[in-house]
Amino acid sequence: MNDHHADDRLETLYDGQWLRLVRRGRWEYAERTHGNGMAVIIIAVTPDDDVLFVEQFRVPLNARTIEMPAGLVGDDHAHDTLEAAARRELIEETGWQPGRVEVLLIGPTSSGMSNERIAFVRARELIKVGAGGGVDNEDITVHAVPRAQAPAWLMQKQREGFELDLKLWAGLWMIEHNPDGSAAD
Repeated sequence: MNDHHADDRLETLYDGQWLRLVRRGRWEYAERTHGNGMAVIIIAVTPDDDVLFVEQFRVPLNARTIEMPAGLVGDDHAHDTLEAAARRELIEETGWQPGRVEVLLIGPTSSGMSNERIAFVRARELIKVGAGGGVDNEDITVHAVPRAQAPAWLMQKQREGFELDLKLWAGLWMIEHNPDGSAAD
């Protein structure tokens, strides 16, 4: 289905270091200027059956958030793949290295505001290789939460004032399921 408007000219309203604000017809939206407009979110469970979450301060929200490990694809890595980005980000943010990674699903993060797409990646066979915490002053706190307690833990964090990425619930579901509903191996 093609719903393009008659005026499809792209006008750059602002071009920053990391984002570009553009207008196509009457629609304004943001584009990433680094990488390929893709990000990965990593669904990771340790050998002790703990789900890995990261906590960090997010300037746009002016608040601390709870998220699954994530990062940009192609950011300072010219020939990056989804799998390579997921491996790198998981190690940098949490200190856990995956033995294997599996891309599950790719889709838009906020289709009315940005052209960014995100890939859910399931990480398996984790081995602890470092402390995590991120790079370049990301100041990430790693939380390893028993899988059975993860939803209740998240709701407690929300009561404490943290912002919760809603993709967390999709990630929790995809620990045990493939996107089509079949059981994960």
